[in-house]
Amino acid sequence: MSLPLEGLSAIVTGAGRGLGRTEALELGRLGAAVVVNDYGQPGRDGSGEASAAPAEQVAAEIRAAGGSAVAHTGDVSDHEQARALVESAVAEFGKLDILVNNAGILRDRMVFSMTEDEWDSVIRVHLKGHFNTTHFASVHWRARSKTADGPVYGRIVNTSSEAYLAGSAGQPNYAAAKGGIVGLTTSTALALAKYGVTANAICPRARTRMTEDVFAGLSAPDEGLDPLAPEHVAPLVGYLASPAAAHINGQLLVVHGGMVAIVERPRVAAKFDTKQDAFTHDELDALLTPHYARRPSGETFAAAEVLGLKRGQDLDSPGR
Repeated sequence: MSLPLEGLSAIVTGAGRGLGRTEALELGRLGAAVVVNDYGQPGRDGSGEASAAPAEQVAAEIRAAGGSAVAHTGDVSDHEQARALVESAVAEFGKLDILVNNAGILRDRMVFSMTEDEWDSVIRVHLKGHFNTTHFASVHWRARSKTADGPVYGRIVNTSSEAYLAGSAGQPNYAAAKGGIVGLTTSTALALAKYGVTANAICPRARTRMTEDVFAGLSAPDEGLDPLAPEHVAPLVGYLASPAAAHINGQLLVVHGGMVAIVERPRVAAKFDTKQDAFTHDELDALLTPHYARRPSGETFAAAEVLGLKRGQDLDSPGR
């Protein structure tokens, strides 16, 4: 019996540690040939000397388990290095079928204290990094589709965050980048569908180097799998990368601790029409002020309730 991803090739960025490592191992376990990409800097803020060791080690793990993998140490936030990453997959395995964008850094600070560099660096690695690899992968798939005169196989799995959904106050750069990734994903999903390519985004929660302080007070259980283990996330990535997920496109899913939640697209909550040619201040005051006065205090567009989701919970239960 063949494996779900047998005969397919994949790139996983940021795959030297944490979530990316677990995702790369899962894709390899499911039969994909994997390019393990990691720039290899030791600091979660992108500091320190780049190293080939993290990517090489994960590629070696995949090969030791009987799979096929090579390491790539390029910086995906650099346009030309992202090009080289995609070209390396095509050169090594003949084509690219799956792109998992996971690479990222953190430089947390409140918006009133954040520096320009702290903003730019996080946007560059997360949002531009996702764009760079997506751009060159999409060029590859579009060209293959034209040659084949029909759809080809292509899967993109992007990494957003609950920080975007809930509005993390101390992470304006990270939340903005992750929100931008959702916009990039839905746009890409529509643009590439005719070529046979799907693009989806996940909001994972896991105990990794990036989140060590966030979950510092939550210890792992003595027995059983840690609810915050990256191993809870990787199977969803493998599934979205597989033929079984052919009809899932442009979606956002939250995943952690044995739970997958499908996030619905925004809905229009209310609509007001002017009784004149154009709105006036007084008319807007008469319509919008009482509307928002009836809303819960402190409620914003952010979906903070997503942070309370957990395995086995009824969506209609209080406090969700």
